[in-house]
Amino acid sequence: MPLDITAIRAQFPALKEGIAFFDGPGGSQTPAPVIEAIAGALANPLSNHGRVTRSERNADDIVTAARQALADLLGARPDGIVFGRSATQLTYDMARTLAKGWAPGDEVVVSRLDHDANIRPWVQMAQQAGATVRWADFDPATGELTTDDITAVLTPRTRLVAVTAASNLIGTRPPVADIARAVHAAGALLWVDGVHYTAHCLPGLDDLGADFFTCSPYKFLGPHLGVLAARPELLATLVPDKLLPSSDAVPARFEYGTLPYELLAGATAAVDFLAALDGPAGAGRRQRLAASYAALEKHEEALRRRIEEELSADARVTCHSRAARRTPTLLLTFGARDPLDAYRYLAGRGVNAPSSAFYALEASRRLGLGDAGGLRVGLAPYTSEDDVARLLDGLRDFLDQER
Repeated sequence: MPLDITAIRAQFPALKEGIAFFDGPGGSQTPAPVIEAIAGALANPLSNHGRVTRSERNADDIVTAARQALADLLGARPDGIVFGRSATQLTYDMARTLAKGWAPGDEVVVSRLDHDANIRPWVQMAQQAGATVRWADFDPATGELTTDDITAVLTPRTRLVAVTAASNLIGTRPPVADIARAVHAAGALLWVDGVHYTAHCLPGLDDLGADFFTCSPYKFLGPHLGVLAARPELLATLVPDKLLPSSDAVPARFEYGTLPYELLAGATAAVDFLAALDGPAGAGRRQRLAASYAALEKHEEALRRRIEEELSADARVTCHSRAARRTPTLLLTFGARDPLDAYRYLAGRGVNAPSSAFYALEASRRLGLGDAGGLRVGLAPYTSEDDVARLLDGLRDFLDQER
């Protein structure tokens, strides 16, 4: 059965404003159960986690539940889930830790398709260690980043490859599992940015072959924080800088300061909300997530096709999202018309579709769009047919103004 979009939309208070949101790649709207979970955590006794007082146990239970929920979502183990302020912060922290083992002659591979959060930390840490940075390119004509593009820059000296599971700018989904096999055959580690991917596709740490996988719950209906998944045995080999009295256990030794318990409660609620979209009652959470994501992909794919089919008939519109496998994310430009003007025009009609390079600076430049990027249209679980109609009508009216 198709998703009941009316019932889903009813659970998002922000939708009462009447806005058509196509800015999900920058952060999704929040459903009521997530909001209630955050408020509930703060409304009950809460303190630094432990097992003596009720407030300690509440905090401890929230952390345990969140590790299990994110492990179910990411196909990982709870003791391999690390929480942080953002995926960017976690990447910087782990890059500093991993770079302790790098030396001149070592090499690190980054991709021009990626968000800068999966480029600059590695470039900067490699520079500090005296290691060499090698760049994997993608084809701007197709938007594709292939396994061959990665293997072309792999050498026996490669220590780590950083690549996205899905481009936040144009939606391209590289063949991560194939890339992982090539990276591991070269004796290197694979760091996968799954921030955009996780909003649309169900990840699996082993299926992807990722040694490290990052995501951000606020991209998939949750609160603002970052999550890193890795094998606990791998994390145990890494020694981060930390405070002397803080825990040395994995994964806690990678988490600085007191965790934001209310946000962890919200992240758990977001995973459960996703699992309930179309998941079979009585099944385990991972199984329900798989069913829900399958239904979500069908819903978003149908809307994406409608947008693309209508826009492809207009010679004034260029769509830079062209890869064979991609998320429902379209980057648009309009000839000599400034995408920022389209952004402002649509916003005036209650349609949120921002224009930027969205921190995917290297990708935007490679596409010939400089630092400005284009208008990004991103779909989400709450996107409706009416939203799409309003977007298309707004774009047509904007373009007709030049006549």
